[in-house]
Amino acid sequence: MPEIVTRSVDEAARALLVAAGCDKRLAPLFAARGVREYAELASTFDALTPPDRLAHIDEAATLLADGIAKGEKLLVVADYDADGATACAVAVRALRALGAKVDYIVPHRFRHGYGLTPEVVREAAERKPDLIITVDNGIAAVAGVEEATKLGIRVLVTDHHLPGDQRPAATCIVNPNQAGCGFPSKNLAGVGVIFYVMLALRAELRRRGAFAGTPPPNLANLLDIVALGTVADVVKLDANNRILVSQGLARIRAGKACPGIRALFEVAGRPTWRAATYDLGFVAGPRLNAAGRMDDMSVGIECLITDDPVRARQLATELDRLNRERRVVEGDMQESALAMLADIPETDGFTLSIHHPDWHAGVVGILASRIKDRFHRPVFAFAADGEGTLRGSGRSIAGFHLRDALDLVDKRNAGLLERFGGHAAAAGVTLAAGSLERFRTAFESVARELLSVSDLERRIETDGELAADENTLELAKLLREVPWGQGFPDPRFVGRFEVAAQRVVAEKHAKLTLVQGKHRFSAMRFGSADPLPAAITAVYRLDVNEYQGAETLQLTLEHCEDARAGDG
Repeated sequence: MPEIVTRSVDEAARALLVAAGCDKRLAPLFAARGVREYAELASTFDALTPPDRLAHIDEAATLLADGIAKGEKLLVVADYDADGATACAVAVRALRALGAKVDYIVPHRFRHGYGLTPEVVREAAERKPDLIITVDNGIAAVAGVEEATKLGIRVLVTDHHLPGDQRPAATCIVNPNQAGCGFPSKNLAGVGVIFYVMLALRAELRRRGAFAGTPPPNLANLLDIVALGTVADVVKLDANNRILVSQGLARIRAGKACPGIRALFEVAGRPTWRAATYDLGFVAGPRLNAAGRMDDMSVGIECLITDDPVRARQLATELDRLNRERRVVEGDMQESALAMLADIPETDGFTLSIHHPDWHAGVVGILASRIKDRFHRPVFAFAADGEGTLRGSGRSIAGFHLRDALDLVDKRNAGLLERFGGHAAAAGVTLAAGSLERFRTAFESVARELLSVSDLERRIETDGELAADENTLELAKLLREVPWGQGFPDPRFVGRFEVAAQRVVAEKHAKLTLVQGKHRFSAMRFGSADPLPAAITAVYRLDVNEYQGAETLQLTLEHCEDARAGDG
């Protein structure tokens, strides 16, 4: 049974936030998440860290402005996940609005693999670009940039992934995580990086008099797309990213989203007027990601680029179909993975590295995430790519930096990893087909050095108990307005309830009536229809349920225990 713990609140920070005007109900939640000053909660566009804090961004702006002036052909090379797709859409939309001749290509997950490879460069060269612009990739593309240089094509790398030991010899690199970059937010997603580059380009064009007599393009119009990519890539929502997401959500709620995002909400049956980070991370994001996982991410990019609502709806419908197909594949893979792990005691290892010959390469990342959640261990799931190699996707737990762990594995086992890269929480790796057992041993060894047994114990963090009369629709609405997400988790509370009624809905969910003192609450337990005891200790979120135009409070249960089990 996981341990339920309460986040500690910095009382001094809480008092300062309240004194500065923060809502008394929100102040302890923010203080428990590391907010120390009210200014960190700013959501206005002018509070963003200025672009000139990014190293080499002025060089990138000059390079692009010169290219536009000369009528050069620009080609965006994207990645096949949601961050790459949104970054590509931002680049193409902004560059076209700023007068550039620009097109894009996106590598196919199964034919090309990740990033600016020499093969991708050779295909790109068929379009005769003068300049390649990478988005959400490129920092590891040493061979790809070398190939582009041989072919006479300059490369501007915009990326956010952690650099390796060797830097590509690109014309210019903009990456907050490269050596010597003083940008304070190291958590920008790829879409955030290219958005900043576009801001710098607009400023450079303005200095050159490009907008004399006419207003420059309003790049804030792209923030709905920036918000989607930032949340979907599960980067930490630090103060700067929260501004980007808040601004994007505000545009979506105001009915100003691009046709593609509006269509993604429509096919999912979600109203845009009450859009929240949940909708970006668990509604629009998975549908966009489904294109890259199951087919070709150009479907998703076109959905975000088009200004035609009819075409956007057609593309969003296709993305919705691909996402339903992905769910079926994922369910089958999860069933086989759990069967594979059924006889392995959880205490046997610090990590899990799993493979099945029938697994879908586009879905192993989701599988790794599900298995990580279930076993609370770093997980790599591998699929064969048909070319004699295994491609693995990994997910990690708190306190274990996955990309750094792979770097240690690589340094200690020469030639084992053909390619790797990623972040603290997620990473990818490519192995020769016969190297899985060697990788499993090496990865486990590194994890045993960096993790303790206590790190592997499940903990559910909450914001403590609310009095029964504090569970209100008003508070649920207030919480919905905040851009919660990775590194800034939405609030969970813990409480003891009597279960007055329970019934199964849609075959796999439980609809409940809970009682706490004189208060009765409607509640849902999604994904579990097992009967609950008469009294429970529950970890829950405050949600707003809308039905036939009326809004009511709903408690969404995420964990339940028998409250009387320890009463003796």
